[in-house]
Amino acid sequence: MKALFIGGTGIISSAITKQLAEQGCELYLLNRGSRNAALPQGVHVIQADINDEDQVASLLEGHQFDVVADFIAFRPEQLERDFRLFQGRTKQFLFISSASAYQTPLSDYRITEGTPLSNPYWEYSRNKIACEQYLIDRYREDGFPITIVRPSHTYDERSIPLGVHGNKGSWQVAKRMLEGKPVIIHGDGTSLWTMTHNSDFAKGFIGLMGNIHAIGESVHITSDETVTWNQIYEIIADALGVKLNAVHVSSHFLAAAGPYDFRGGLLGDKANSVVFDNSKLKRLVPQFVATTRLDQGIKETVRHILANPALQTEDPEFDLWCDRIVETMDNAAKSLT
Repeated sequence: MKALFIGGTGIISSAITKQLAEQGCELYLLNRGSRNAALPQGVHVIQADINDEDQVASLLEGHQFDVVADFIAFRPEQLERDFRLFQGRTKQFLFISSASAYQTPLSDYRITEGTPLSNPYWEYSRNKIACEQYLIDRYREDGFPITIVRPSHTYDERSIPLGVHGNKGSWQVAKRMLEGKPVIIHGDGTSLWTMTHNSDFAKGFIGLMGNIHAIGESVHITSDETVTWNQIYEIIADALGVKLNAVHVSSHFLAAAGPYDFRGGLLGDKANSVVFDNSKLKRLVPQFVATTRLDQGIKETVRHILANPALQTEDPEFDLWCDRIVETMDNAAKSLT
């Protein structure tokens, strides 16, 4: 199989790149080259900015692909560019959308690919929905061989998966745990959530590549494991070897109180209970099984981050904001006693 990834070094795509390289796929990555140092042996790099359409068209001259996947498209105009570049040049075009595009709030917590797409809280999700609609039109009207893939919360060894964090990653929350400081959990922590290790996501994604039954289809790829946010934070604290000091705060309050986009990230996503039905994926990829249990995956992630100081990026602004939120909640409770 000859495949081209636009991007290829992010949380989701890096695991797919690694597994395809191990399988001997003829894989090309089209990116600007800023994060290619750790690429597996045998992966070909086409160094360019995908937004420079003329340059990319020139570099792709003479290439035909079995699969092209765009991991970094977020707006319809970017897919209009992809259609111009790859119509007639690939047997399958995979677009990475988002499970946050599903109906929010949900009328049924169980999500299938037939769940309506609607998210009034998050522009990111609405843009993904618009991208999907554009591709469906191209499939129906022009025969463009699309497959739409919807990840949910996918993580790797470089970042601890969380519900509430700042703009510089997850380390500051881990640091607060290590220091015994209060950690904010949105809501009462009992809503249901699904997290998927990127190595498991990769197995499902690779099974869709070159799969004739996936053409024209939309498929989400997640673990079958469902946990509460309280369980998630307890798992993280246990991996760090500390006792969790949790403070529960309304998602609506957090969305109103901060400079952070919790309207989108919480009200439009993580504040809602979700349980994914992966039946469609398993029909298309019968061998798919997510095998990394969350507590096992998070322990690996925590171990990796603690061993690599470069991943321990502090976020003093977020730390101060957390202190102010906790103080505000404490003062509000005291005022009522």
